[in-house]
Amino acid sequence: MSGTVQDYLDNGNNKMAIQQADKLLKKHKDLHCAKVLKAIGLQRTGKQDEAFTLAQEVTTLEPTDDNSLQALTILYREMHRPELVTKLYEAAVKKVPLSEEYHSHLFMAYARVGEYKKMQQAGMALYKIVPKNPYYFWSVMSLVMQAISAQDEKLAQTMFLPLAERMVEKMVKEEKIEAEAEVQLYFMILERLGKCVEALGVVRGPLGEKLTSELQSRENKCMMMYQRLQLWPECNALSYRLLLKNPDDWQFYLSYFDSLFYLLDMPWSPPAEGEHCVEGPVTSTVAEAVKFVVDRMAEEDRKESRPLRGPYLACLELIHRLRKRGCPDEEQLGDPLELMVQFFGKFGDKPCCITDLKIYLHLLSPDQHTQFKNRLGELVPLAEADEDGFRFPGDTKALQRHLCMCQLSRALGLHHALDTQGKLGLITQLKAHYHHGLRFGKWCLKTELQFSDMYCLMAAHVYIDLWAETGDENMLWQCMGLLEEGLSFSPSNAQFKLLLLLLFCRLGAFQPVVDLYSSLDAKHVQHDTIGYLLTRYAGSLGQFAAASQSCNFSLRFFHSNQKDTSEYIIQAYKYGAFEKIPEFIAFRTRLNQSLHFAQVRTERMLLDLYTEADITLSLEERVKAMGLCAEEEDIPWDSMRDNRDLTVLVSWDPKDRELTEEHRRLSLEEETIWLKVRSLTLRLLASLALLGHAPSPRNSDKTNENGVSAKSSTLQTLLSQLDQTLQTAARIKERQTQYPFLGPPSSRLHAALSSGSCHCQATTLQLSLTLQELEAAGLDDSSELQSQICNTFKTIVVQLQDMLCRCKGEMLEMKDSRLKTQPSLLETLVFFLETLCVVFWVASYSASVLRPLKSSLQKRKKKKKETSTVMPVVMCGFQEWTSSLQGVVSQALDHVKAQEASLMAFNLAALTLEEGNKQTQEECGFTRVAMDKVQSSYLSSLQELGDLLRKRADSLKGLKI
Repeated sequence: MSGTVQDYLDNGNNKMAIQQADKLLKKHKDLHCAKVLKAIGLQRTGKQDEAFTLAQEVTTLEPTDDNSLQALTILYREMHRPELVTKLYEAAVKKVPLSEEYHSHLFMAYARVGEYKKMQQAGMALYKIVPKNPYYFWSVMSLVMQAISAQDEKLAQTMFLPLAERMVEKMVKEEKIEAEAEVQLYFMILERLGKCVEALGVVRGPLGEKLTSELQSRENKCMMMYQRLQLWPECNALSYRLLLKNPDDWQFYLSYFDSLFYLLDMPWSPPAEGEHCVEGPVTSTVAEAVKFVVDRMAEEDRKESRPLRGPYLACLELIHRLRKRGCPDEEQLGDPLELMVQFFGKFGDKPCCITDLKIYLHLLSPDQHTQFKNRLGELVPLAEADEDGFRFPGDTKALQRHLCMCQLSRALGLHHALDTQGKLGLITQLKAHYHHGLRFGKWCLKTELQFSDMYCLMAAHVYIDLWAETGDENMLWQCMGLLEEGLSFSPSNAQFKLLLLLLFCRLGAFQPVVDLYSSLDAKHVQHDTIGYLLTRYAGSLGQFAAASQSCNFSLRFFHSNQKDTSEYIIQAYKYGAFEKIPEFIAFRTRLNQSLHFAQVRTERMLLDLYTEADITLSLEERVKAMGLCAEEEDIPWDSMRDNRDLTVLVSWDPKDRELTEEHRRLSLEEETIWLKVRSLTLRLLASLALLGHAPSPRNSDKTNENGVSAKSSTLQTLLSQLDQTLQTAARIKERQTQYPFLGPPSSRLHAALSSGSCHCQATTLQLSLTLQELEAAGLDDSSELQSQICNTFKTIVVQLQDMLCRCKGEMLEMKDSRLKTQPSLLETLVFFLETLCVVFWVASYSASVLRPLKSSLQKRKKKKKETSTVMPVVMCGFQEWTSSLQGVVSQALDHVKAQEASLMAFNLAALTLEEGNKQTQEECGFTRVAMDKVQSSYLSSLQELGDLLRKRADSLKGLKI
């Protein structure tokens, strides 16, 4: 019958599962398994507390039946309480001490929570009951994990690792080593202890014969140890030997050349007699290396089957290295231009040809660039010219050759050197080749790419060059139209989507971006590596619901990572893949310390506050619901990892236009400072929400005990940190770093500082401290303080009006029959709204401070029977302030309404698109699609902003003292 309950749970019918479990429990009160299955049903229907109570009832009875234990394990894992599973199996093991299964489950339960010491003990206990090798090595691996996770490196090197080494040595002496995993673990221990000679002995000895699961596993490990020990003769000879066997293995060419130059610098000479070294003959002169590479190429030339790329690329690599050293022997390898032309002749019809040759283009002198392109042109078979003068390839191989030639031309900077007319002509040519090439892909599936897609992408890049040089936004619209057309033929082309996504974001249109990103179907770690493309613009373009959804999209991955990694580690133990376990741990750490994770977490909470606090719940309730703590810093600033993939967009730009390490460094610095500003803002709002609203007892010794003083000191500390951070931010802004268009998007820092929002928020938050002083001083002895507060009220209004002025202008307008956009107006409007929220929360706090002061004043007047109605300065100032704020919000609403009306009246159909770079009717249609998406996105952004402004206006009306 419990099987039926199980079936209902498996099918997702949780309510029926609960009903069936209840029926069972009426007949058999003590049926543990039914109770737990009911608890699972309750948990899945959102009744966590009931589920937990029921589960604890069974857990306290310490069940030993397999069904109850497994059901409780499932339940506790769904509750994210894996530590309770360990308690479960600890009790089961005590009651059934000889059960291999329960001991094994206990070990895995410890593995889930990372209890390495207990894992070590559980492994040994298991080995004593059932002396199987895997259990013994589980215990050894747990010692290694204690070493890896130890805070004290000395402890790892003197205790954990030597103990693990002795445990393995015992098995080696007793000749009990059975599996490859055991040898790999021994190697890992020796390597971590720095015992490279011993590790080398293990790999080269009889134990090394077990290393068979990976190709050349033994040789790779030997190579690693030779490099660590700087045994360059052995490293060189082994590479030489492996290359004779497989002349296409690139990693061994690199180790062969590395070791050769180390030997030249030592210097090293072969012994007079006998072997050069244990691995055989050593190449110790450049002449020998040159001969070796030339021989490999000659061997490939003689082959009847298709040649391998490795030897030809090795020749270019050796020229590159010799040239760096100023060595004349490079001439013996031949002219780089001839070698690259020869390479293109052999492999030009392969998509890898461009990536292979691009890294060696620097070997050509600038005056050889055009000659090189012309020589490649001779190797591209094209048909006779058509009526427009274009010559097209006759098949896909010829198309790939022509495409590779175009890509190499761009990488040499030949595209960039053209003038405006030249670039427009190039676009026409690339588009013609793109449209012609579509005939080869008529039978392609929707998931397959068209053969000529790269022509389309390259034409888009040339459009972007033109836009950057001339500022003509028409180029951008045509570029977007072309990419929309590309997607209509190749709906799965990720590069089209990524570039289109970037362009929409640059134009301030977030609406089409959400669908584009979700159609990319980012998998697993890609949420961390490319998620920034979406979340960077999520909160800044006024589409708060979509922004919130985008942040959740990323956060879901990060939160499931903890659970998933534990499962990978358990599988690695089960299958003896010990080498993978430290990799999984490092992967988890890398994600926990991710810059993107910290950014998305912070932005998600700020979004929640700006859109919900004091609308559905009070600020205080929102902050509590989020579990926000102002005092605690939860971002690992010192170990932050930038996991963004900044080269995800394909680029064929020449080296001087590519993303540099300096760009990466500056981008990380900018993003980190912006994150600091946002994180401090969030924590300041949390401390503002939790400021004690009860008036502090004046002239009392207990001021510190009521918590108000502690809270204000937190506020003071955070405000001074914000001030310092904003000073650093201003210095970064002054640098005005320009990143390559296809590189990292610039952070929101520049726009935030230019809009004035950061300083207005800082001024407003500082006011809450002054109000605390007033609360402590009272109304009688605080005329100076009151004047100061009133001045701040006025300053804030002026700052808000300045921000609103910066939002004025048309987001979409027609100039000389061209469509122009001003996305910065939208971003500034979003900053205005965020700042208004902060001002409102401080105004609410002000009211909560002034209300009791006013009522105590009125009580005093009644007692003294005073009739004078002179109000304290701060009271009048507050009333003027709230009325001015209502005026500013009213102006903002008028502005948004005017923008909406202007956009709705905007007639895109009246635009003439055909001029400039002769677009066909069909191409114009795709360009209009892009324009419509931008217009529609602006409208929905304004509607969301308007809705929020109206809600804030209503809240402001209720602010009275």
